[in-house]
Amino acid sequence: MSSSINNQYVYDLDRQYVFHSWSTQGSLNPLVIAGGEGCTLWDYDGRRYLDFSSQLVNTNIGHQHPKVIAAIQAQAGELVTVAPATANLMRGEAAKRILARAPAGFAKVFFTNAGADANENAMRMARQYTGRDKILSAYRSYHGNTGAAIVATGDPRRVPNEYATGHKHFFNPYLYRSEFNASNEEEECERALQHLRRVIECEGPGAIAAILLESLPGTAGILVPPAGYMQGVRKLADEFGIVLIFDEVMAGFGRTGQWLALDNFGAVPDLIVFAKGVNSGYVPAGGVMISKAISEHFDHHFFPGGLTYSGHPLAMAAIVATLDAMSAEGMVENARMIGESALGPGLRALAARYPMIIGEVRGLGVFWALEFVTDPIQKTPMPAPRMQAMKAALTARGLLTFVVDNRIHVVPPCIVNAEQVNEALGIFDEVFKAVAHG
Repeated sequence: MSSSINNQYVYDLDRQYVFHSWSTQGSLNPLVIAGGEGCTLWDYDGRRYLDFSSQLVNTNIGHQHPKVIAAIQAQAGELVTVAPATANLMRGEAAKRILARAPAGFAKVFFTNAGADANENAMRMARQYTGRDKILSAYRSYHGNTGAAIVATGDPRRVPNEYATGHKHFFNPYLYRSEFNASNEEEECERALQHLRRVIECEGPGAIAAILLESLPGTAGILVPPAGYMQGVRKLADEFGIVLIFDEVMAGFGRTGQWLALDNFGAVPDLIVFAKGVNSGYVPAGGVMISKAISEHFDHHFFPGGLTYSGHPLAMAAIVATLDAMSAEGMVENARMIGESALGPGLRALAARYPMIIGEVRGLGVFWALEFVTDPIQKTPMPAPRMQAMKAALTARGLLTFVVDNRIHVVPPCIVNAEQVNEALGIFDEVFKAVAHG
């Protein structure tokens, strides 16, 4: 790289030629990043950042893991691409490793390029398998930005994109802002399940192909489901012959301190959608883990779906190396330990210190959210300008965060250590103090 490359050159290049997602183009001010290692990123001018966003909550093993980089390089030298109708070694090895982390009863993996098209194909499988059309999904959810995935999404981004048909929504549990007038988790669980039952009954059980549910909703607020809720959804799906799909795109592969987020909740779906953490986004990849019953259905029924880059060798090599490194280096165990001993307690201490602005703390592993309010009694969400100002203040102090609505999602890589957590907590404390007393 030329020594003349600097932040300004890269910034100007971006602003002149690049069209950004989810943005009004004229008001953008993108952060320039030149490189990274582990939990740290830096720009061309030498400014360093502690990454507590994991970018889009996907770099679970951190940046530039040497074993994964080496695996990608080795695969590029051997076979850089091949059609998905062929058999290739890395795709088979990747599928084998993924299924080793799935619940009992899962048989095959269909590979995609990302989480959105993985959700698309999971919904397609459910519709083909059942012969039904409707998909039920939660209002507080995000499933991707492609045709059916964005309509299955519950958040307002679906509204200008509602071109797919057959999608209906329901309210999932969220005790802090309960839709069911619940006063505790037991009531929230019971009433949310009754609500879902009524939606199923009113939409017509014989018309519903699938319930699509994030195992632990991420972008919607890291909404840890109450005890018994996921098992209750499983029972409803069984009662009415509905395929149950768990979306593990953001929550899977170590993020919650378990290999899969569903491992925390004691419920097993029929299809599991994954992406992001499966190879930390080093090469785009996603997919669907398919239960034996659904897999065997397609032994004798044509599956009307496919992608040019399904099982791309570079992506598969990255998956194999990522899952091997996560296992060998105890990353999942580290995420669980850090969440229990450092990150969770530290965030709760901040909430106790600043109760006038932090309404709730929730999470597991390295998957946490702080919900900000201007009135803790009324739970009035902190407005967007104040949230963006807070994010800017954190970034100026060298801490990268993932801000959604009135929440800061605290989501460092699974390799984060206690020293880095303490550094981040110190920056949070400094900024929150200014906000609380400003």
